[in-house]
Amino acid sequence: MKLLRYGPKGAERPGVLDAKGMIRDLSGVISDLTVQQLVPQAMDTLRSIDIDALPEVPDGVRLGVPYTGMRKFICIGLNYRDHAEESGQPVPKEPIIFTKWTSCVQGANDPIELPLNSKKTDWEVELGVVIGKKAKCIEPQDAAQYIAGYCVVNDISEREYQLEKSGQWDIGKGCDTFGPIGPWLVSSDEIPDAQALSLWLEVNGKQFQNSNTEQMVFDVNHLISYVSRFTTLEPGDLISTGTPPGVGLGQKPPVYLNRGDIITLGIQGLGQQRQEVN
Repeated sequence: MKLLRYGPKGAERPGVLDAKGMIRDLSGVISDLTVQQLVPQAMDTLRSIDIDALPEVPDGVRLGVPYTGMRKFICIGLNYRDHAEESGQPVPKEPIIFTKWTSCVQGANDPIELPLNSKKTDWEVELGVVIGKKAKCIEPQDAAQYIAGYCVVNDISEREYQLEKSGQWDIGKGCDTFGPIGPWLVSSDEIPDAQALSLWLEVNGKQFQNSNTEQMVFDVNHLISYVSRFTTLEPGDLISTGTPPGVGLGQKPPVYLNRGDIITLGIQGLGQQRQEVN
């Protein structure tokens, strides 16, 4: 399934993508796509629905965040070896964990707002993993059963805030609009191998990132297990698994986003995003 929410901000309706790429309205079945709909039993119920019998939604609607009620937005830093190298950082021996504030979350194609006095706002295409049931101190070999699905994440980052000011990375990661998610949540049964997905990103038509999730330092199952040692993961929690090389910071000289720039990005099987920078 490819689950989504569509409509104006604050008035989104639940939907699902059919086999032809048409959005179908789910509001006659559920009132919204909440974290409660991501647990295994609820997902099985949604899978049993005859999607083709649902009302069609006209083309051109805004896509919101694919589900609502996210409590934790957990990110992994420097999880591609060559991205660590381009950032001038050692390849980590254990996953680097930071968070993005959930207030930064927005739809896949909503505009990016440059924060106050920003000079170094950057891009990062990442595979997002959405948790489907409570996980605490689990083993890597058991991690797959805790995954509800996957999505595209653009981990927008203000590098001056992140790296040059005092404090932790979070101040450069959680600014408003810095968390585009979607366009949809793809259920885990549609992705047989999360470590074999191509991912890419372009700015103004120029490709900067082009890699594959097989290049991760720590794979998805390891990350879920590792994070679950330090916090109980709950349905709807999102783990963004790190970005490949090609970020603006790594260019020589560095390249950062300006108003009017257009970012496009995508991951194999998970859809694409497009944002204009304001």
